Amino acid sequence: MALTIESLNFEYTGRVLFRGFAMQAGAGITWLRGENGAGKTTLMKLVAGAMAPHHGRIAIDGIDQAAQPLAYRRQCFYCGGDTPQLPWLTVREMLDLHVALYPGTDAALLDEELRAMRLLPVLNQPVSALSLGQHKKMQLALAFALPVAVLLIDEPFNGLDAAAMDYVRGRLAAREGVVLLTSHLEPQVPVAQVIQL
Repeated sequence: MALTIESLNFEYTGRVLFRGFAMQAGAGITWLRGENGAGKTTLMKLVAGAMAPHHGRIAIDGIDQAAQPLAYRRQCFYCGGDTPQLPWLTVREMLDLHVALYPGTDAALLDEELRAMRLLPVLNQPVSALSLGQHKKMQLALAFALPVAVLLIDEPFNGLDAAAMDYVRGRLAAREGVVLLTSHLEPQVPVAQVIQL
């Protein structure tokens, strides 16, 4: 199981972020490090398919992002800090929307994650009513329940209380598959490799 990036080029107007960038991440945690503005979140969004590279190839186990976009996206999930674009949905509706995109999701496992994150009482609330920490917990519960090969987690500990941070560290340490994460804090979990951007 591997995430492969080859000859990646990407730039914003007048600012080159990646030129010929290449990396490979196998099973375990790959920690992306770098100063603010180094391109960590942009790289995550490129890998997730939320943004398109100007050149290069991104693949998961040989499934090419550009050639097989649906098959590729079913292999990864991006857990970022962005506010949902569908704020009128309830938490349960938002979860159901994501679960529908990932065949084979174990509903019982998702319920376990929601219980562990203490989100069961807010399932019928609008997503817009969630605090920053609850929003992050909702995304993390999905991330740990979906049957994907690659998890992309941007700043997993932002907004979390101490108990939730401990739980997330335990789930990350036990996770099979590829985990790509950014964190300004030491993750305090076993890391397979560190990539400095």
